[in-house]
Amino acid sequence: MKTQLTTLACACLITCGQALAQSPSAAPAATDPDHEALRATRTELLDAITKGDFDRVLKSVHPGVLVTWQNNEVCRGHDGLRDFFNRMGKDAFKGYTTPPTPDGLTILYGGDTGIVVGETVASYNLLGSSYEMKSRWTATLVKENDRWLLAGYHISMNVLDNPILAAAKGSLYGVGGAAVVAGLLGGFLLGRLRRS
Repeated sequence: MKTQLTTLACACLITCGQALAQSPSAAPAATDPDHEALRATRTELLDAITKGDFDRVLKSVHPGVLVTWQNNEVCRGHDGLRDFFNRMGKDAFKGYTTPPTPDGLTILYGGDTGIVVGETVASYNLLGSSYEMKSRWTATLVKENDRWLLAGYHISMNVLDNPILAAAKGSLYGVGGAAVVAGLLGGFLLGRLRRS
């Protein structure tokens, strides 16, 4: 019985593997009209962001958009996105070193929803210092009235290895070093006072 099940499982795997290998639709074509439209949406969004044209950005963003930023803040809808931009984005974001670049084609679901992941490097001015941060992102897009719109965006950076953490560690080392020097100097002066 065990041998028969093993043989049956192997036969299923081989058959499925052959079917996928022979199927031309197993992977979406890069020239698919939806992928061309998705690239156009990305180009429009990046151009508007780079130029700081927030009203133009919103034209490519779904009214019910949901965004989670690196600081764990969540924005909902156009108003939430505008509020975040006015509070944080205008002064903190200084542009892309590497614009949001997808790892591959958007994975399409049902012809009107797509999910794509990628990487970006952006420059920020935070806490009085400039930082270049590498982040990973996931974007969800929906197709409405033959237009692809950004409906969800989640961006995060490596919590164990990033420039803000490195700066904080550097500050701690600096404070620790200064404390050691001050302690040694204080001990030396106290020692001299006792001898005199």
